[in-house]
Amino acid sequence: MYAASDLRKGLKIQIDNEPYVIIDFQFSKPGKGQSLYRCKLKNMITGAIINPTYRSGDTFEQADLEERKMQYLYGQEGEFCFMDVENYEQTFLSTDQVGEAKNFLTDNLEANILFFGEKAIGITLPNFVDLTVTKADPWAKGDSVTGDTKPVTMETSYVLRVPPFVEENTKITIDTRTGEYVTRVKE
Repeated sequence: MYAASDLRKGLKIQIDNEPYVIIDFQFSKPGKGQSLYRCKLKNMITGAIINPTYRSGDTFEQADLEERKMQYLYGQEGEFCFMDVENYEQTFLSTDQVGEAKNFLTDNLEANILFFGEKAIGITLPNFVDLTVTKADPWAKGDSVTGDTKPVTMETSYVLRVPPFVEENTKITIDTRTGEYVTRVKE
C-alpha cells in the first residue's frame, strides 16, 4: 500500500481495479487542514486521463504489473503477436497498445511486454534497433536546400531522415525513443 505522501511522477497505482500512472503531481499545504495532493493520472489500459485530488490520509494499492520478455512473431489485421521466450505462450497486442513501436518491430525482435494481471497492456522496446533501408533516393551533391539529410523508407515502412551517404540495403541503427538515425551498422 502507498500513502498519499508516497505519490510522485511515474508511480503506478491501482484505482477501482484499473492501473494508473501518475503523469503530473502537485503538493499543496493550505494554512488550515490536511495537505492536498493534486494528481493527473493516466489509465494504462484505456489512456483516459483523470485529475483527482487526495488528502494526506488516503492510501493506494500498488498496481499488479509485471514485465515479461517476449519475442515479436508477426502482425495481422491490427494485432501483433508476441511469444513468451520462457514458456512459448502467445499474446496479442492491439495497434493502440503497440502505438509508435510498430515502426520498429521486426521478426524475432525481443521486447518487454507489460501485463496487468494476465492482460497485456503495453510494450517497451530496446533503446536501439537495427533496420534495413528499403528505399533511398540518390543524393545530388550541392542539394543542400533540405539540409544534410534525406528521407529514407525502412523495412517496416517507417520513414525518417538520414545523412546523404545512407543508401538502399544499408543497415542502420535507430533510437526507438526518438525515432532518429544513430549510425550505420558495420557488417
